[in-house]
Amino acid sequence: MSNILIIKHGSLGDLIQANGAMKDIKESFPNDKVLLLTTPPYVNFMSNCPYINGVLIDKRLPRWNIFYLLRLKKMLARFEFEKVFDLQNSSRTNFYRNFFFKGIDWSSSETSLEKNQKKSDFDNDPVLKRMKIQLQKSMIKTKYIENLDLTWAFKNIKPIINQHIDGEYIAIFPFSSEKHKNKIWPYFSDLIKEIKSIFGERYNIVIAPAPNEIEKAKNLNANIILNKGKALDIVELISLIKEASYVVSNDTGPAHISSHLNKKGLVLFGSHVSSNKVSIGENNMKALEVKNLKDLKVETVINKMKIDLN
Repeated sequence: MSNILIIKHGSLGDLIQANGAMKDIKESFPNDKVLLLTTPPYVNFMSNCPYINGVLIDKRLPRWNIFYLLRLKKMLARFEFEKVFDLQNSSRTNFYRNFFFKGIDWSSSETSLEKNQKKSDFDNDPVLKRMKIQLQKSMIKTKYIENLDLTWAFKNIKPIINQHIDGEYIAIFPFSSEKHKNKIWPYFSDLIKEIKSIFGERYNIVIAPAPNEIEKAKNLNANIILNKGKALDIVELISLIKEASYVVSNDTGPAHISSHLNKKGLVLFGSHVSSNKVSIGENNMKALEVKNLKDLKVETVINKMKIDLN
């Protein structure tokens, strides 16, 4: 039995997208241990993933912290990995390759390039296409990359939902991380007013804020879904989205979850990235793209919602 390592630090949306690749890798190494190196926010969630035999923690401390790097190197060396699948493909993981894994079989976007192909050109392809090419270059059969299965992350969330609302609901995800403020569409408050005006009591409007978003969510006229006063965990969030009638989201983790669950909905994109590059917009979860999110009118969003929901 050999040990195989997958590296995927995050974010949530990226980790969700990589689930299909993880299943393909595990099916190619059914008798080996497949371990995941990820960051603390995703350890509990990924510990329940059936395609992973164990989760290792990387706190991603600064690279000048040599003591941390040496501890991490020592921890990884214990497993004597025979192969590493770098699904993060960052400058940090490329550094790990040279510092931790010299001489070990390594799969990454760089090892997947055709002759004379530039990594910058490769990186412009849709993320799922890139992962598919990467695994195929490592002789992995790719059955699930574009058909990933999140059923392992479902739970019965109705007892939580029923504490807040009764009936069908539209899930709104109006926030983004502090470092990605350019992803935030500024008119969600107006959109909520329009939804209530047009659809009346047909749909509840719900928001599932992260811990640092709860206070901001109180400024929007929507039902805030919490579990015992705390933000939903990742499994609860996935299950909430699964039961939604419709989703409207910035380009964040919930948008990727919604897309892979094939929910009806809209993801709002500015110029920060194209929907094609992040593999959104090819199913029921459609993309609305503009150069500047401030120029995306509420009328445009609500008109698309009326078509989808009527």
